[in-house]
Amino acid sequence: MAADSQVRRIGVLTGGGDCPGLNAVIRGVTKPAQDYGMTVYGILDGFEGFVEGKSTVLRDNDVSGILSRGGTILGSSNKGDPFHWPTEKEGKIDITDRSQNVLKNYKAWELDAVIAIGGDGTMHICKKLSDLGINVIGVPKTIDNDLDATDMTFGHDSAVYIVSMALDRLHTTASSHHRVIVVEVMGRYAGWIALHGGLAGGADVILIPEVPFTWEAVYNKIHKRELMGKRFSLVCVSEGARAVGEEFITKGKDIKRTDPIQLGGIGKVVADNIEDNTGRETRVTVLGHLQRGGSPTPYDRILSTKFGSFAIELASKKRFGYMVALKGNEVVDVKIEDAIQKQKLVKPKNQAVLAARAVGISFGDE
Repeated sequence: MAADSQVRRIGVLTGGGDCPGLNAVIRGVTKPAQDYGMTVYGILDGFEGFVEGKSTVLRDNDVSGILSRGGTILGSSNKGDPFHWPTEKEGKIDITDRSQNVLKNYKAWELDAVIAIGGDGTMHICKKLSDLGINVIGVPKTIDNDLDATDMTFGHDSAVYIVSMALDRLHTTASSHHRVIVVEVMGRYAGWIALHGGLAGGADVILIPEVPFTWEAVYNKIHKRELMGKRFSLVCVSEGARAVGEEFITKGKDIKRTDPIQLGGIGKVVADNIEDNTGRETRVTVLGHLQRGGSPTPYDRILSTKFGSFAIELASKKRFGYMVALKGNEVVDVKIEDAIQKQKLVKPKNQAVLAARAVGISFGDE
């Protein structure tokens, strides 16, 4: 590889929630960078570090041995949007624009570009920073898999693995005690984790935001299984699922975040309704941050490494304002402004949905 690129100093940050594979991307960025004659600056704690001026130089030794490690060695934050910066004053929280601090630090560090690893929120910030004149390259990360411009985001496969393993274990205890067990998973307004995790883990009912369910359909599925001699059921419910005509179940608001709505609690609501209306003993398990933690799957390690190394290649070619993306089996680049046009949601005729229905899984809509 050539080492004559005019791009010499690259910043890299991990924004938003953590997930398996972030360290693999950091490694995928840092190791090839030296072949291009680039110095990599790790910006600490996501965009918070960009605003507050916290960074460290990353060398080969700093990223050795982190491929399989969960989390991020740089730290992250989902409350550090420079354009929506929370400041506490006299017991109240004021929201201000601190994007000029980012521009100031970008120039102070003499960066030629920034590789920002994150989900939908991070990519929206990247577009705004690009408009300010900062050279940005995006790397799509989210366990929710809801970025439309890429077939897959890293972190999703690892989260699905956790869900499927949980369902495997809950299957045995549900069958032993003849119970219904409801498993609440993450995903916000996209049902990919529940769909893929529920399908892989053998759930009997999968409830997702894109398919509003009816309570009677859920109860009928459980009764139907009992008539077949199956005295237990597994229900995998996305945190953004809701019954027809009902609102999202939330656990609070955090105005420090760009999207303040905190989803959660639908699992208990589903479990209580099932027990009250079927008479079947029901338990609920909320997987929560288990889906974000731990070592990435081999698929996510490979995808993350490909994303990171391709991002450096884009930087060397000065293709700024682009996000790396998976299309089929190939990693390509797409414009960030195109990548954030819409959210990738589960479609009713998605092949995974059709396969789930074919093997008897109910989505609570029939």
